[in-house]
Amino acid sequence: MNDILNKTIVLVLNRNWQAINIRTPADAFCQLATNAATALDIGGADHGDIRPVSWAEWITLPVRTGDHAVRTPRGAIRVPTVIVAVNYARVPRRRPKLSARAIRERDGNRCQYTGRLLHPAEGSLDHIVPRSRGGPNTWENLVWAAKDVNQRKADRLPHEAGLKLLSVPRAPKELPATALLRNAHGITEWKLFLND
Repeated sequence: MNDILNKTIVLVLNRNWQAINIRTPADAFCQLATNAATALDIGGADHGDIRPVSWAEWITLPVRTGDHAVRTPRGAIRVPTVIVAVNYARVPRRRPKLSARAIRERDGNRCQYTGRLLHPAEGSLDHIVPRSRGGPNTWENLVWAAKDVNQRKADRLPHEAGLKLLSVPRAPKELPATALLRNAHGITEWKLFLND
């Protein structure tokens, strides 16, 4: 089952045990083997027993029921769920990835022309300067709009369609990476380190 090597299922902590990134097992194994990171052996019924483990010890640990593992010529090696980057103390800051969901969240689920609160299915992305006129896919050119308003606007500028933006769209501020990490795979051990 070595296809597990390329799934993003390993949480990376800085040396202060703050979540900073998510990596693949292949990346994690490289960091462990070069002593850039240690794995956390998280055990016990409530995951209260947490122990940093070096690569030399990690490869000798038994694979437990429910653990992911990779097969090697020397036998199975457990895939860590959490590693600690031992020489890295910062928490990087990042801007949320530009997406329809991020625009909708930035705009508070409200049509930026009418102020109406929308369910996700009632709205869509609107390019203030339409793509047909060279409008880019940027934070500053995208807003959340009611589908009927967006259809009425079509490929015109807001003032040409008799519309006015309620506020000037801006890129969101950069946030600590920890705030943007999500436990999409529902990995139990990550709950110790994420606010997800």
